[in-house]
Amino acid sequence: MKTIDHIPTTKIERATKIVQTGAKVGMNYLKYYGDKLSSTEETAREKLNQSNASDIYDGLKDLKGSALKVAQMLSMEKNIMPEAYIEKFSLSQFSVPPLSAALVVKTFRKYFGKTPGELFDDFNPNAVHGASIGQVHKARKDGKDLAVKIQYPGVSESISSDLAMVKPMAMKLFNIRGKGSEVYFKEVEEKLLDETNYLLEVEQSLETIRQCSHIPNLRFPNYYPHLSSERFITMDWIDGQHLSEFAAQNSDKALANKLGQALWDFYMFQIHRLRKFHADPHPGNFLVSENNELVALDFGCVKSIPDSFYTPYFELAVPENRNNPEIFTAKLYELEILRNEDSKEELVFFTNMFKRLLDLFTRPFQSETFDFSDAGFFKRLSELGTAYSKNTELRNMNGNRGSRHFIYMNRTFFGLYNLMHMLKADGIVIDNYLPESQSWKVA
Repeated sequence: MKTIDHIPTTKIERATKIVQTGAKVGMNYLKYYGDKLSSTEETAREKLNQSNASDIYDGLKDLKGSALKVAQMLSMEKNIMPEAYIEKFSLSQFSVPPLSAALVVKTFRKYFGKTPGELFDDFNPNAVHGASIGQVHKARKDGKDLAVKIQYPGVSESISSDLAMVKPMAMKLFNIRGKGSEVYFKEVEEKLLDETNYLLEVEQSLETIRQCSHIPNLRFPNYYPHLSSERFITMDWIDGQHLSEFAAQNSDKALANKLGQALWDFYMFQIHRLRKFHADPHPGNFLVSENNELVALDFGCVKSIPDSFYTPYFELAVPENRNNPEIFTAKLYELEILRNEDSKEELVFFTNMFKRLLDLFTRPFQSETFDFSDAGFFKRLSELGTAYSKNTELRNMNGNRGSRHFIYMNRTFFGLYNLMHMLKADGIVIDNYLPESQSWKVA
């Protein structure tokens, strides 16, 4: 794979790249308006999506950092985004050009004060895996195989300015209105800053291991704080396959179910017991080890959920609450889905919209077990998301709905559902992580 010898780090360099990308998107819209005159709206829109997705990914991949991370996040929203964006943006999970060996050594010396050769007995300067914020190298010290994650230069320093420049383009592409949108971008900015603090990630990793190591068939690497810094993390190297690679060739149904149950229990325990969870559930963050255990990686993005959000959010998973108009409406206001300034038409539209979405989205919680291999369930999710993405009435309203906590909670559930479906896990016991006498469900 082609390597990168230089990453734009100054505001001028990065702004120039983003402005160039924005200009290409603008040209694509001009072509779209012309295409509508000679073809159908659907054909013209699909061509626009393909062109925009390609130009945005190609423009942002060399910048690394927050701009590319936002693309990665969007690629997980498989049920609410056009397929063209999903296919292209998902490359940011696995197919990002890595830093060259020379730039790796330079980065090491800048942030650690030593070269890799001075810290490790052996160090492979060629990355084995690259993503949006950092890349992974294999090393060896004191007889142990290690994985060393290196953060790309300039990522942390450029987050705020990158998001400020990407924001107008994102609002245009995904029909985000200005009113009330700032709180969502602020939430993303705060979590991205957390993800670039590798000392915080080591701390969060060690705490998660302490809290979750009892879950069957789940494994974590050991972390080495003395070989880590704000820009480097050293952990055990674990041989295995990324979850997507495993799922693509696996034919052992019992094993898929074992791994799926471990994955589900891991998230349910974090969400319902710890109220703090791994909020980056994409295939690159999970391995299947040679011993057929699920290995959880990368705890840079950890989201805490306050009771004020957790309680009404999961109260809406209870059918009796969704079917009681008074309770349902009250919870929608608590979650900031409905607002005091809404018109009568907006109140009716968003109440009906979220009733339909929640009836479908909470289906796994309505029974003791659930079949995540059910293609029909995911087809209905996709169809409902597609229908609303094309809804002209919705596009004419202020669609920024819900508490800022929805961003990472919904992202996590979308990602988790898709990982479970990828595994084709069925018969998953929903409350398996709890003692028999308990349940998370709120009456």
